[in-house]
Amino acid sequence: MWERQDFVLLLDLDAFAPKDRVDAFHLALNDTSVPNDVVHESPEKGIRARFETWRVGSLDLFDVRSTGFEVRRTARHVRRHRERPVVSVSLQTMGVHRAENAGERYVLGPDDIAIFHELTPRLYGWSGEAASWAVTIDMEDLGVPVDTVTRASVRLRTSPVHDLVLAHLRTLRRDPGGLEKDPGAAALGTATTDLVRALLTSAAHDAEDRRVRAVMNDSLTQRIMAYTRCHLTDPELSPDRIAHAHAISRRRLYAVLGRAGIRLEQWVISERLEAACRLLTSPRHAGLPVSAVAARCGFTSPSHFTRRFRAAYGVTPREWRRHRIQESSRTPPDGPPDTIPPTA
Repeated sequence: MWERQDFVLLLDLDAFAPKDRVDAFHLALNDTSVPNDVVHESPEKGIRARFETWRVGSLDLFDVRSTGFEVRRTARHVRRHRERPVVSVSLQTMGVHRAENAGERYVLGPDDIAIFHELTPRLYGWSGEAASWAVTIDMEDLGVPVDTVTRASVRLRTSPVHDLVLAHLRTLRRDPGGLEKDPGAAALGTATTDLVRALLTSAAHDAEDRRVRAVMNDSLTQRIMAYTRCHLTDPELSPDRIAHAHAISRRRLYAVLGRAGIRLEQWVISERLEAACRLLTSPRHAGLPVSAVAARCGFTSPSHFTRRFRAAYGVTPREWRRHRIQESSRTPPDGPPDTIPPTA
């Protein structure tokens, strides 16, 4: 577990002289995507930007923070695409963003998902200082035709899984450095790809379309797990509620998860305990009582939480917190700390 987010720094314009920043920005951007034309909002006032990246399974994750700019991708640029084109899926983490895609102009806010296929022209950008966080997925892994991505990109909110995918992406963003090192990174990358495929297919086609039925069925396990993670802190979460949310019977719920090797109740407890570990060792929550940690992680009884925690880790929550804090204080300045950041 990590207190800071480990990443590869692709660009920090603060390290460049002002006269070199426009060229450095363009070079970094075009190294991470197909060629684009880039227009900066106020280059005469100076531009700032920072690009960071992580690799989680088959996914590339990017965090971009910069002053205002607009990326213009034309048909000429598209013809020069890389050997393995990608689809980008992004969240607007600061500011209001503008886009033009599939013949429509629209704005994007904090509750929107933006999706662009590398093989289609588009405009994208923002005014003032703003930020975006993105996942790129190999087009071959996604397995969705270009026209489906284009059609879906301007009507994502019509999909029944939009909010679920939005919550899943926000979860990925909390600690990409930790996820990068997690043994389950490959499976997480596959699950994310499956969820995005379901989002695009269901947004592009009618609910009764056989393609929608097929992709919703194929992604059922991933959707159940994503839904459950989103509601872990709710003490009323139950198998019946999870089944009802996915319009299936409790029996089918257990059968679907069983085929994936998941025992629901044990998996929920494990996920809640991992969330408790993060809270217990978070500097931001250092003063939070153990009973409050238990409640925030979906446990209705502090004593039950303590018993479960001891059974899983061999120590009580208080002992875990004390030990981790002591370990962190002994960590050399340049060494890896043992905790992760508070969730966003």
